[in-house]
Amino acid sequence: MTQKNEFNDIFLKAARGEKTDYVPVWYMRQAGRSQPEYRALKEKYSLFEITHQPELCAYVTRLPVEQYDVDAAILYKDIMTPLPAIGVQVEIKSGVGPVIDNPIRSLHDVERLGEIHPEQDVPYVLDTIKLLTEEQLSVPLIGFAGAPFTLASYMIEGGPSKNYNKTKAFMYSEPKAWFALMEKLADVTITYVKAQIDAGAKAIQIFDSWVGALNVADYRYFIKPTMDRIFSSLREKNVPLIMFGVGASHLAKDWHDLPLDVVGLDWRLPISEAREMGLTKTLQGNLDPAILLAPWEVIEERAKAILDAGMKQDGFIFNLGHGVFPQVKPETLKKLTTFIHDYSKRV
Repeated sequence: MTQKNEFNDIFLKAARGEKTDYVPVWYMRQAGRSQPEYRALKEKYSLFEITHQPELCAYVTRLPVEQYDVDAAILYKDIMTPLPAIGVQVEIKSGVGPVIDNPIRSLHDVERLGEIHPEQDVPYVLDTIKLLTEEQLSVPLIGFAGAPFTLASYMIEGGPSKNYNKTKAFMYSEPKAWFALMEKLADVTITYVKAQIDAGAKAIQIFDSWVGALNVADYRYFIKPTMDRIFSSLREKNVPLIMFGVGASHLAKDWHDLPLDVVGLDWRLPISEAREMGLTKTLQGNLDPAILLAPWEVIEERAKAILDAGMKQDGFIFNLGHGVFPQVKPETLKKLTTFIHDYSKRV
C-alpha cells in the first residue's frame, strides 16, 4: 500500500484552462502493456480478472504514477466494461481485441438491450476508484468511457474493423435503429460515468476512438447531438471533461463546440494549427507514440516542439497522440516526463 502525498492538482488546473507552473503530463495506456510488472500479472490473470479485483486493478492503475511521476492516473479497464450489463456478450481475445457474438442487426436487437445499474453491475469498477482516490493516489484519477459510435462499431461489426463498412451501412440504411442505439448508449455512458465521478474520479475522458471514419456532415447529423447530450448531462458533475479520438482532426472544431473542457488531439493535427482553427479550450496531446521507439535525441526534439506550441497560451496537457505501445521502455516514459516538467518550468 502506498501512502498519499500532498495532492497534485496541476492536471485539473490545466484542464480548466488555468495558469500552471509547468505543463502536466500523462500518457494514454500508461497503465499496462509496456510495464514488466504488468506483463508478469498478465501471465496469471486476464484483463477481465484484473479489473474484477479492486486491489489488483488499483495497483496496475497507480504503477505508472509511481514509476513515471505523471500528473494524473487513468483507471485501468476497457471501454467494453459496461456492455455485458446491457446484454452484449463481449470476449477480449488476445491479439484480436473485443469480439461480440451477438452483433446488432436490427431495431429489434437494439430494443432488447438493457440498462446499466453500476452499483450492481460493475461494483468492482467503483470499488477500485474508491480505493485509489480515498487511500492511494496523490494525483487526480481520470475515469473514462467509450463514446456511442465507437461502442456501436464493435456491437455492429462484431469486433475490430479497418473500414467500419457494416457500421456505416447500418447508420445509413437503418436510421431509426441507429438513433435508438445512440440514445441507448448515451444513457449507458451517462449513468456509468456519473457513477465513476460519484465514486471519486476527478476527470473524465470520452474515447470516440474510431469516429474519425465519418465525414464532418455525417458526424454532425448522426453523432454530434448524442455527444452534446452526454457532455451536457455530465457538466452538472463539475469535473473536467475530455474528448479524444484517432484520425479525427477534421472533427476537432465540432468537438470544441461541445460542452467539454479539453480537446484531445492525435499526432496528425499540430497544436499550432488547432489554435489557428479557433480552438481556444485546453488542448491535450499529441506526440506520435511511435516516436517513443526512436533515439532519445529525436524524442526530445519532437517533445520540445509540441511544448513550445502548447505553452503559447494557458490550457495545455502533454500526452501522446494515441496509446503507449508494448515495446516502449518504461525508462523512456520516465525520462520524457522529467524532460516535460523541467523544460516547461524553465521556459
